[in-house]
Amino acid sequence: MAVQNGDRPVFRALALPHLDALLARAGLDDQDRLRARAVAEVLPFRTNSYVVDELIDWRAAPDDPIYRLVFPQPDMLPRADVDRIATMLREGAPADRLRADVHELRLRLNPHPSGQRDLNTPMLDGVPTEGMQHKYAETLLFFPRQGQTCHAYCSYCFRWPQFVGEPDLKMASGDAEALRSYVASHPELTSVLITGGDPLIMSSSVLARYVEPLLDIPHLESVRIGTKALSYWPHRVLTDPDADGLLRLFERVVQSGRNLALMAHYSHPRELETAVAEQALRRVQSTGAVVRCQAPLIRGVNDRAEDWAVMWRRLVALGAVPYYMFVERDTGPQDYFAVPLGRAYDLFREAYAQISGLARTVRGPIMSATPGKVQVDGVADVAGQRAFVLHYVQARDPELVGRPFFAAYDPDARWLTDLKPLDGAGALLGLS
Repeated sequence: MAVQNGDRPVFRALALPHLDALLARAGLDDQDRLRARAVAEVLPFRTNSYVVDELIDWRAAPDDPIYRLVFPQPDMLPRADVDRIATMLREGAPADRLRADVHELRLRLNPHPSGQRDLNTPMLDGVPTEGMQHKYAETLLFFPRQGQTCHAYCSYCFRWPQFVGEPDLKMASGDAEALRSYVASHPELTSVLITGGDPLIMSSSVLARYVEPLLDIPHLESVRIGTKALSYWPHRVLTDPDADGLLRLFERVVQSGRNLALMAHYSHPRELETAVAEQALRRVQSTGAVVRCQAPLIRGVNDRAEDWAVMWRRLVALGAVPYYMFVERDTGPQDYFAVPLGRAYDLFREAYAQISGLARTVRGPIMSATPGKVQVDGVADVAGQRAFVLHYVQARDPELVGRPFFAAYDPDARWLTDLKPLDGAGALLGLS
């Protein structure tokens, strides 16, 4: 159980030193534990006592969806690579040799997909600004230096480079003044998304250092905070030492006349089943903040339509807004977790058919790709050809937004770059 300080649960992180015992609890034999440990050398592992004690059904491990959501799997990476790292661990290879092999493997995993660094880094006074991304005219992403970790890491996470301890792969900034200056000098910016990592890993006073200077910028309409704290450590807004301070910060944002949106990551309905998860959601909403909910479709975790329908219905009952079902991005262990686009659409449609209009705020399946956010609208026969029907929900080029286009149907396609233009239907928009 979680450590208690009187009536207050105390956060207890579980990381690599705890991994072997937890893998044994899940029933993995010596060989698979070593191979899972090899995966954890490449991709980050961190969980906590709340996830382990309250969310995972250990009777179903290692097939339990929450277990799979946070623990490395022995076959998450190519077998030859896993076996090589496992052999080095077993034989006690020198640390510098292990680091070199791990680094080489990480670079092959496309650590910065969709042009995050090459295309999205903005300029301030002619100088690239670290820790910011400005892909869409209206929205700026900011990565506060103190928020580049999480209460637990998702095994699929596309932001894994933030957590592996390699500075060259990390995006972060501690410059609150640069953030304010950039937003103030770009009147097209109406929304700032503070992301990570998880900004709610920070104290309320540190978070306020970044947020409050933005609240007198006239053209700023909304502040978003990307977080999985409501799932992985709901005590953050309930009983943590500065939980009340955090809620007062939320109130100040709302009272400034801006929309405060917590972009909450709920991956499975299990995350909403504990009493504290419901209490945390209610307490955030009491400040006037809106909770919008999103997650990717992940093989072996939430690839059942019923799970999504149950989760969306429960979120609506609790006053939250279903927002996006994403497609697993083309980075890290995509080969292991991704669901083909055709099946992703079928799952989305089947879940969508089970919910009321109040939950049909959700959009998906969505690929957050280099040219923009692409939604798969369906599969149809177009001019005698089987085709994906798609459109841009958001785009680097605003002219593409909302325009339908077609791609040849491919049952194995998992990402936008796997698709080919439909014969006679013109180029695939945004890829030329």
